[in-house]
Amino acid sequence: MKKFRKVLDGLTTSSPGGTIGSPSCGSAAGTPTAAPTPKEIDVQETLVSENFQLCKTVRHGFPYQPTALAFDPVQKILAIGSRSGGVRILGRPGVDCYCQHESGAAVLQLQFLINEGALVTACADDTLHLWNLRQRRPAVLHSLKFNRERITFCHLPFQSKWLYVGTERGNTHIVNIESFILSGYVIMWNKAIELSTKTHPGPVVHLSDSPKDEGKLLIGFESGTIVQWDLRAKKADFRIYYDEAIHSVSWHHEGKQFMCSHSDGSLTLWNLRNTTRPFQVTFPHGKIQKDGRKESCKPILKVEYKTSRSSEPFVIFSGGLSYDKAGRRPTLTIMHGKAITVLEMDYPIVEFMVLCETPYNNEVQEPYAVVVLLEKDLIVVDLTQSNFPVFENPYPMDIHESPVTCTAYFADCPPDIIPILYSIGAKHKKTGYSQKEWPISGGTWTLGSHTYPEIIITGHADGSIKFWDASAITLQMLYKLKTSKVFEKPKPGEGRAAELVEEDPFAVQMVSWCPQSRIFCVVGISAHIILYRFSKYDANTQIVSLEVRLQCESEDVISPSENENNPCFSEQGSHSPQPHHQHPASPGNRTPEGIKDSIPCLKVKDRVVRVPPGYQSELVIQLLWVDGEPPQQITSLDINSAYGLLAFGNCNGVAVVDYLQKTILLCMSTLDLYGAADPYQRLTRSPRRNRQSTSGLTELTDNQQSIDMERSKSPTSESRENSFSRSRSSSVSSIDRDTKEAVTTLQFGESYGRKSDALPTPCLWVGTSLGVVLLIPMSIPTDQEERMEEPVTIGPSGAVLMLKGSVLRFAFLDLVGALIQSPYEVWRDLNAPEDPDRPRRRKLVHFSPSSSQDACGDGHLAVVCSERQAKVFLMPSQSCLFVHNITESSFVLRADVVSVCNSVCLACFCANGHVMTLSLPSLRPLMDVNYLPLTDMRIARTFCFTNGGQALYLSSPTEIQRITYSQEMCDNLQEMLGELFTPIETPEAQNRGFLKGFFGGNAHTFDREELFGEAAAGKASRSLAQHIPGQGGVEGMKVAASGAVGELARARIALDERGQRLGELEERTALMMTSAETFSKHAHELMLKCKDKKWYQF
Repeated sequence: MKKFRKVLDGLTTSSPGGTIGSPSCGSAAGTPTAAPTPKEIDVQETLVSENFQLCKTVRHGFPYQPTALAFDPVQKILAIGSRSGGVRILGRPGVDCYCQHESGAAVLQLQFLINEGALVTACADDTLHLWNLRQRRPAVLHSLKFNRERITFCHLPFQSKWLYVGTERGNTHIVNIESFILSGYVIMWNKAIELSTKTHPGPVVHLSDSPKDEGKLLIGFESGTIVQWDLRAKKADFRIYYDEAIHSVSWHHEGKQFMCSHSDGSLTLWNLRNTTRPFQVTFPHGKIQKDGRKESCKPILKVEYKTSRSSEPFVIFSGGLSYDKAGRRPTLTIMHGKAITVLEMDYPIVEFMVLCETPYNNEVQEPYAVVVLLEKDLIVVDLTQSNFPVFENPYPMDIHESPVTCTAYFADCPPDIIPILYSIGAKHKKTGYSQKEWPISGGTWTLGSHTYPEIIITGHADGSIKFWDASAITLQMLYKLKTSKVFEKPKPGEGRAAELVEEDPFAVQMVSWCPQSRIFCVVGISAHIILYRFSKYDANTQIVSLEVRLQCESEDVISPSENENNPCFSEQGSHSPQPHHQHPASPGNRTPEGIKDSIPCLKVKDRVVRVPPGYQSELVIQLLWVDGEPPQQITSLDINSAYGLLAFGNCNGVAVVDYLQKTILLCMSTLDLYGAADPYQRLTRSPRRNRQSTSGLTELTDNQQSIDMERSKSPTSESRENSFSRSRSSSVSSIDRDTKEAVTTLQFGESYGRKSDALPTPCLWVGTSLGVVLLIPMSIPTDQEERMEEPVTIGPSGAVLMLKGSVLRFAFLDLVGALIQSPYEVWRDLNAPEDPDRPRRRKLVHFSPSSSQDACGDGHLAVVCSERQAKVFLMPSQSCLFVHNITESSFVLRADVVSVCNSVCLACFCANGHVMTLSLPSLRPLMDVNYLPLTDMRIARTFCFTNGGQALYLSSPTEIQRITYSQEMCDNLQEMLGELFTPIETPEAQNRGFLKGFFGGNAHTFDREELFGEAAAGKASRSLAQHIPGQGGVEGMKVAASGAVGELARARIALDERGQRLGELEERTALMMTSAETFSKHAHELMLKCKDKKWYQF
């Protein structure tokens, strides 16, 4: 608790240009400066550094670039590995965990320790990792790094502690899962194949133990060689040399047959009684051509052969289509008896896995579903129904259905908004799903006590908007809105939209949502804005279209004829943009030379349309082409439901629209907004005549305030959407390019437009890319009837405040430091049936600073944050109370004033990856964490903060990462996350009949410890693989008290106690021994070569 008391005695006030304190004194909580009259500000600041901690909470969406798949049939949890080293573990809805390998190496293969609460991952850097899943945040217990061989395939038999690892050289190594140390037992490739074989068999592509006898290991080599290795006798039982490359192998549960898939699109079935040739060869998709030959087919990448008691076996495979069917989509084929079903997929198949009732490989498998991992989707097919329907996926795997272009996050929504959005969205759900429950149902998750309504909104490249329920760290789709339905489809020959934006003319750039009034605004890439109102009833509606000419060239002169119908524009200068009202947009609006002029990029539907319940479009605003130049993209937007106004800006100027009366109130260049208060004293005529470079102008004197024009490290509003590598100097490198001063942020609110104002009035705060803040006071009729008929008057006051860097955010506090909410209109359904007893009137809610607390007098605090610094101004005197230079070497990408722990702070995300929070109003640094290096524009475009200490960004094109910067939420996170492991009894193996047990081999007498243990097999070479203890964490040690994982934890502690020095010494010794062996071998070869030579032959 820190108390700030600033007594501001009658010092001289700062000039409109802004002598508001030297920037040099702004590194800490800023020095207070002048105020016009003695005024005491008494703010109790409650936030301290201990309230903040940054950590990741949960990741939503489809794992980006997936590579591997695994399923625990007892725990019923699924794991997906990705190319960037991520592992996603999924159970029942709410059980969703993301882990990341520190190396970032791609995950090649995943193997669950079935019903043990552990997972083995094999990565592309030839390292095996053991993850402990018995804690809510899994951690690595052990790693084993192979130094001389590349891992290609792993196999862990059920209830075994020995993992078989196949390598690129064709060797098979064995790893003890408990100690994560290599056994001395190795199956070398040259022992596995016959000595007479002249060629190398290739990498190991398959390993599996025989269902009939665990002591027999089937090894598949890429070239087509298959060997059954007798582990006890250390010799091959049989060898198969097939002339087609092998991709996968699958056993029949009795262990007498197995099936292989090959590169020529064939399936071969082999019987162990005769391995000289395949028992059966089939080309499932290869038809016989007219000349009698089979048509060539693509490889079958994987096959699974599963038996069922009640029906014929299932043979399920991916690939194998004939080459001549060009353009065919990727397929999964299900062969069941004589029936062949081909399921076409939307994306290439990465991996699939058949889910069976039993974890034992020597029992009838009873398959009930198949999980198909596609490049951009996860599908589960129900095998128990003849038409093979898919299950409805409960996870939000379709965030990327169209690429995400913007995000918004609301953590304190009205509680009724989520149910109403869900009820409307549910009417448009797809049908035809399997009626059975989602089979990936493992883990436990309960609704925590720290939940409140949260909504995430995503905007997409195809113009669609998705509303997601993000309460309680889950994500569920509520409602989808297609903005493209407002427009006519562009005709193939017309291509007006295509000339501006080739692919996605409807792509969403930003959204503005007022949850209280349910008014929703969308800004699109074709310089268009759509305003939506919410209704529970369908309606016939005519969309009103407004067209705005917001294109200002220095030489443009607006003729009196264009102004005479618009009293607002009577005093405009030569730079003012021109408004156009409800123009019919037709290709005929062209100059004789064919140059486009006064036409929008898209054509709004001009007929009455039937709209369903939900968000219904009411108004479309479009910027127009001017003299063959397309309109500049919109860079800022704000909407206020209480005022009935909408404001937007771009690099040419700002416009204000009255959406109740459907009129344009203001359309001005930024320069005209200044009036006589232009801080740069620019000329009103063309600046091109006196061009001068000011690229070296970085720090100015106190009187001018630092403009910081050298912006090579900071993107403009235009380049912000493209790439950080583009220099900002292209648009604002010198003051002569004044027409490109972009409007970067807008905010409506009750404030003081002039220093002399005694009472607050509705104002529009405008922030520009040159660090200038402008205030525009407005006069809005208060009576409902007058509001719909009388005009709203707007008069730029010329009030100017200055900061370093492009202005990003405004917020208003009262004089006790509480956040002043923007006024809003309470939602009313305009399509609801009229009730004569209760006429529908506008109900407005105001949070005026003068009414919020009378005890502290009039006035309020304005928080302004730019790319470089934050300032707190006292209104109406416009004096700067505090200033803090946020960053010198980087720039702020996103800033928001948010509520945390019943107080407010300023949260900033910088381009160098730092996440910071500053106290309000004193701007004391509370937290500064170097969170992530900014690697691409996607993070910059989608990062957003919200209340409750939460934030999110798009971590990949398909995933949303949520984080918290609140210590309280970090403390409660364990309670909110789901449990991956639940104690379940392992199902008992079926009783084998006496005859089967007698004749079926001695599968249960096989002791792997006798064969692979150190006593029998000795130690493996230390140089072959290096053991690395993991950072499993204390929690993992405590919970893993039993089973294999407990042994692993104990082994790790013992290893740590022994220390690493001994290991390093052994490693060096092993390297020396290897070197000595190599030398001895070369010496022996030389001796043999020279043994029979005479002296004269040397």
